[in-house]
Amino acid sequence: MEVYLGRLPILDNKQNLVAYELLFRSDQHNVVTITDNSAASANVIIDTYGQLGIENVIGKRRGFIKVDDKLLLNDTICMLPKKHVVLEILRSVDINDEIIQRCSFLKQKGYQLALSNVTHLDARFDRIMPLINVVKINITALSQQDLLSLVKRLRRWPVLLLAEKVESQEIARNCIALNFQMLQGFYFAKPEIISGKRIDPSKLSLLKLLLLVVRDSEVGDIENELKYQPGLSYNLLRMVNSAANGLPSTINSIKRAIMILGRKQLQRWVQILLYAAKQRDGGTSDALMQTATVRGKLLESIAIADRPHDKNHQDRAFMVGVLSLLDTLLGIEMSELVGTLSIQKDMSEALLTRRGSLGYQLALIEAYEKGESEIVLSMLPELGFLSMEEFIRLELEATAWAHRITDAVNQTA
Repeated sequence: MEVYLGRLPILDNKQNLVAYELLFRSDQHNVVTITDNSAASANVIIDTYGQLGIENVIGKRRGFIKVDDKLLLNDTICMLPKKHVVLEILRSVDINDEIIQRCSFLKQKGYQLALSNVTHLDARFDRIMPLINVVKINITALSQQDLLSLVKRLRRWPVLLLAEKVESQEIARNCIALNFQMLQGFYFAKPEIISGKRIDPSKLSLLKLLLLVVRDSEVGDIENELKYQPGLSYNLLRMVNSAANGLPSTINSIKRAIMILGRKQLQRWVQILLYAAKQRDGGTSDALMQTATVRGKLLESIAIADRPHDKNHQDRAFMVGVLSLLDTLLGIEMSELVGTLSIQKDMSEALLTRRGSLGYQLALIEAYEKGESEIVLSMLPELGFLSMEEFIRLELEATAWAHRITDAVNQTA
């Protein structure tokens, strides 16, 4: 049986990507509820730390791995690098003397421990709580009153709170108000449109720059616009240099970057940097930037597999991937953005309705992001040129590339 890996993002309360939950997926059975948890987690571990390489899967962030009692008590678990993992103890684990002793041993070894899918606390938790670093709370299973009561009880211990299944900005704001330090769910990728909302001036200038690039304006006009944004220029040079492995020397001026890269490449970096724009509260959309960058690179890789000699199609695929979250970033309807950018019909259809080949491939990527393996496996045959194994490889390559790009932007100046 071939085993594949999914990753669900875990964010802090500023929307920065801090960890992933690593998911087991099989291409044959597509069963999300695994009966043999130990075998499922073992496969995740083998894939992640063996053939795939931890750096490619989660970069510098931590990976939450579900463990049952069998895996928790197995000595092979100590082969995992403690700085990279959080061992997520399943709800089904009986918290007995043996488990307490084992958790105490792992804690002394330097491993971080989490409790999974917590909806209530009873006396059996009292013994294990001093050993726990993170408590994952399934907020969809609780009323607001029960959630308040649970959070209050958990304050007895110095644990971090992680809200699972956060699917809207409203729920996210409620959890942050209750002092949850981490949130898991796809609320961050959903647009929150406020009618008549004015765009943040910093984002407006980036949109203006993107328009200059998309509409093939003169290189001098692009350079002049960049001069008014020193922070953007600095990040642009860092990004370009981090990705330009084959260049003989460091690019240290915007003019040189434009000359060497050309308009199409410059356009890529500007699109990505839209997501690195400072918000009014001083934060950035780290998770959005990571997701948009992976989408762009992966959609381009699929386009290369589909039409290896059509560079124009590949460029447009990259652009569709990156721009697919722009409505979320700016709080503007995608239809309005598409009209402003005046892009080609197949691109606008992909962004608005997920129609056409680019739209279908974007929908495929979105399903994979959410861990919906059964949907991915039903969609791949329709492409006709990509197996699940090849898709996973392209996704990992795109993720590794995106980690390099986003890390370069997020480095301290």
